[in-house]
Amino acid sequence: MKIINKQSFVRILVVDDFAAWRDYVLEKLRENRWLQVVGVASDGLEAISKADELQPDLILLDIGLSKLSGIGAAPRIRQVAPKSKMLFLSQETDPEVARKALNVGGRGYVVKSDAENELLAAVEAVMSGENFVSSKLAGHVLLGVADLLADAQFQREGLSGATLLSSKKVGHCHQVLFYEDNASLLDGFTRFVGAALKAGNPAIVVATESHRDSLFQRLQACGLDPRVEIIQGRYIVLDAVDTLATFMTNDLPDPVRFLNVMSDLISTATQAAKGEHPRVAACGECAPLLWAEGKANAAIRLEELWNNIAITYDIDILCGYPSRSFRDEGNDYIFRKICEYHSAVNPFLK
Repeated sequence: MKIINKQSFVRILVVDDFAAWRDYVLEKLRENRWLQVVGVASDGLEAISKADELQPDLILLDIGLSKLSGIGAAPRIRQVAPKSKMLFLSQETDPEVARKALNVGGRGYVVKSDAENELLAAVEAVMSGENFVSSKLAGHVLLGVADLLADAQFQREGLSGATLLSSKKVGHCHQVLFYEDNASLLDGFTRFVGAALKAGNPAIVVATESHRDSLFQRLQACGLDPRVEIIQGRYIVLDAVDTLATFMTNDLPDPVRFLNVMSDLISTATQAAKGEHPRVAACGECAPLLWAEGKANAAIRLEELWNNIAITYDIDILCGYPSRSFRDEGNDYIFRKICEYHSAVNPFLK
């Protein structure tokens, strides 16, 4: 392991009611000398008792346990062992089951059939303060994983995804939308931009020509007059390719150029707002275009810069990525990094 502190062992409690599987997990954990199994349990009630007694650093927790399921035991484990992290290890591949597991306090979810290749990586991720979701879900059920990653992140603060998006205590909101087709993207952009304009807030759209034209028509259909909003400076529409050219250097976004461009845009938009406390909304396709061109590192870097802008200026941002671009094997890491730089991950719109 590269990240876990080598000054002390990671003390692990293994909970599973199938003895042969427990033996396999124990053998797998022995591959790393810094992992120390301090106890085993075979049902949910025993897991709670052992967690209380041992106070392990990590609990590997099955879901289908006798007496009390892993999902049922998790909240009680959090009460008796609040510092212990939980990593679910289950044969269930249903995203809804995984979602429930993460919502009750799990920091990760590994499908047992993927354990050979993923268990140690998951342990490292969870012990490093990150979330982990099995590639079986990330590669084939992106909708479920999008929600899972969001829910797991929000769970750390005791918030659900819906609470985060609506809570006034949360500042910036940097959302990502994974969409199935252009209509779904436009639905998401229309709701996002329309809500801002109807509230008297400015909106910045950085998109392709076809999407800009279609969004214009959809806003009209919603009872808005985009022409008036443009004239009054509340609706700023830019071409994604042209905008990228203003801050890209050697196929990577230049932080200084990006900051200058976006600062000017936000300042201009804020001045046109109607309310006393304006809140700028921005949506676009710059990073997704970089990703589509095979420039994954540039896309990730740009999302990081957008996230900094969202925090610095306390604005709302919505990015749109076509979900089909992540269905190929090998894109799991990029998918997770993109999710990491967003405060909310929206399910695919249909």
